[in-house]
Amino acid sequence: MRDIVVFSGSAHPALAESICSELNVTLSPSDTVRFSNDCLQVQLLANCRQRDVYIIQPLVPPTQDHLMELLLMVDAARGASAASITVVIPHYAYARSDKKDASRISIGGKLVADMMSVAGVHRVVTMTLHAPQVHGFFSVPLDHLTAIGELADHYRGTDLTDTVVVSPDFGNAKTASQFARLLGLPVAAGSKQRKADDKVVVDAIVGDVRGKRAIVLDDEIATGGSIVELLAKLEEEGCLSASVACTHGLFTGKAVERLRDHPFITELVTTDTVPPPADWPELRVRSVAPLFAEALARIHAGESVSSLFDGVDPSHAPPQPKLPL
Repeated sequence: MRDIVVFSGSAHPALAESICSELNVTLSPSDTVRFSNDCLQVQLLANCRQRDVYIIQPLVPPTQDHLMELLLMVDAARGASAASITVVIPHYAYARSDKKDASRISIGGKLVADMMSVAGVHRVVTMTLHAPQVHGFFSVPLDHLTAIGELADHYRGTDLTDTVVVSPDFGNAKTASQFARLLGLPVAAGSKQRKADDKVVVDAIVGDVRGKRAIVLDDEIATGGSIVELLAKLEEEGCLSASVACTHGLFTGKAVERLRDHPFITELVTTDTVPPPADWPELRVRSVAPLFAEALARIHAGESVSSLFDGVDPSHAPPQPKLPL
């Protein structure tokens, strides 16, 4: 791994340190300065000439600052004659802006992907995009990792009698089904209508949850509004309790207050794609640093990244040969 240089933006240096520890490389320093006019300037403090540069930066609040810092780091690496530039974005915030669902609305997921390409990015590594079509927004190669195997490992070895996996909505039902298969459990889903960014209505549960314990699986929890609505509907349908699991635990606004002491939640499990809240010591955090480190090592060596998820996520499996007609 002598030919790689790894930098971290200011969004989540702890994750970058963990990834570098797994890779047995040193995290290289950088310096970000904010001028009096609120403009940012970035300086990379390690030699990048003809090196493979990896920049680790999830897009978390303040999202615009972290996005701009990432783009400036890419620009600095390109100007320093890096052989290749790979950005590692564990949480791609703009994935939620993925379609034109109103008149004259922007599609931020595509715009930010274009900005990455223009800045000089050669490859993107991310995890659990909000919608699979966002993968197609990028004009450079993208490696899309999944954390469902890591989250499933949390539940293996525990008593899963009378347990059902529940997706908060139909959009996440495919992933919930894959997760349920890993644990040998049935699956159910909520029928959700989003009224606003922090306002949803869950009007039905599709599947049998009566007398069962639920594992609620979501890709991202921001304000926690969707989860609270779903839990109320589960309780109404006769569900006994819920363990909540998600890949991206943003917990913005009143999320910690809403979820930390919720009487229906037995535990909440997330990963470290984003920094965990400091005021929630009971939160179970699974590290995805080994997954990202293995993916980066395979990318650097020209090996398959998809094989990391053999038996975990069918969407990463190699195509099956067609049967003769």
